Amino acid sequence: MESVLSERDRRKLDDGDDGAFYDDPRLVTHADDAFLARLTDLYAAVTDPDGRVFDAMGSWVSHLPEWPYERVVVHGLNAAELERNEWADEWFVQDLNRDQSLPLADDGFDAVCCALSVQYLQYPAAVFREFARVLAPGGVLVVSFTNRMFPTKAVQAWRNATMNGRVDLVESYCRAAGLAVTDVVRERPGSDPFYAVVAEHANGQ
Repeated sequence: MESVLSERDRRKLDDGDDGAFYDDPRLVTHADDAFLARLTDLYAAVTDPDGRVFDAMGSWVSHLPEWPYERVVVHGLNAAELERNEWADEWFVQDLNRDQSLPLADDGFDAVCCALSVQYLQYPAAVFREFARVLAPGGVLVVSFTNRMFPTKAVQAWRNATMNGRVDLVESYCRAAGLAVTDVVRERPGSDPFYAVVAEHANGQ
């Protein structure tokens, strides 16, 4: 049961099918090079070179370090983009606003990454509970974002919030999933502000 966003909060300006909106591949990045380099550095700091990573709401690039991860699974909404992802050992397409249940085993990952996409989740508490479920005890969740978005597809709570308010939203999503926030990054490495919330699956719940 969603316990973070109200019906009003989760409204989008475009309530049409998300799958149709993302039907055409967008082989672009959604932040500047400095943001993406900082994101890779953050991933290098919080993941293990031989770890198991789930890249949620991803696309044709995952921005992970060039490490020999044991397993990288990438999720997104466009198959053509995911096929191009050189990090992906496996990938799957799923609309998390329609179905929040991930087809992944419990405790299967050491890290879950969600880059530049959290603003589109209409049922974030349910999705973050799934992130917690698939994380092994001690695993980390990294949620990163900037001030860019597709405004017609972002939920109202996100559109109306300041950047610090968006941090508060992500922290509330983590709390709803039983994840403990361990770090919040607020920087401007280039033109795009870099924000990230890091949380830990501490108790195996």
